[in-house]
Amino acid sequence: MELAVSGFGSLRSQIRTAISSCSRATLMRLRRWSSQGTKGKAGMRRTILIYGVALAALTVILKFIEYRYFVRDLSLEFYLGVVAILFAGIGVWAGLRLTRRKVVIANPDYKLNEPELQRLGISKREYEVLELMAQGLSNQEIADKLFVSLNTVKTHSSNLFMKLDARRRTQAVRRAKEFGILP
Repeated sequence: MELAVSGFGSLRSQIRTAISSCSRATLMRLRRWSSQGTKGKAGMRRTILIYGVALAALTVILKFIEYRYFVRDLSLEFYLGVVAILFAGIGVWAGLRLTRRKVVIANPDYKLNEPELQRLGISKREYEVLELMAQGLSNQEIADKLFVSLNTVKTHSSNLFMKLDARRRTQAVRRAKEFGILP
C-alpha cells in the first residue's frame, strides 16, 4: 500500500514494494505497466483502486467473523429476548396499522336529493338508519346510537330494503348512492 500513499522514491522502488505484497496476476499487470511508461498510469490507478476495495472488503469480512465469535459467546436467553422484543415491536406496529380508523372524505359538493327521498317514501328515522348502515355499523350499534330497540332498527332496515329494492345492507347503501340519497 506504500505505492498508493507515498509519492517518494523512484518508480522502481515503489514497484518492488508493491510486488512483494501482490499476487501473480498483479505482478503481470505491474510488469506491463512499467514497460508501458506513462500510457499505463490509468490502468495502474485502476489496479490500486481494485486492491483498495478488495482490502476494504476483506476488513469487513474479518470484522464480521470477529463479531460472529462475539455473538457465539452470548447466551440463548439473550437471543430469545431480542427475538421477543422484535416480534413485540412488529406486533404493536401491525396492530396500530391494521386497526387505524379509516378517514373517509365525503364529497363536499354533495347535496341531498330531497325529491327522490320523498318519492321513495323514506322517513327521517329510516334515513338516519341508512346513514349509519353506510358507516358500517351493526344493528345493535345503530340501536344504541339512536336510543331505540334492536327490533325497531330491524324493522327500519327491512322497510329500507323494500323501498330501495335491495336484499342486503351493502346493496341498499349502493342503491341509495345511485339515487343521490347518500354521498
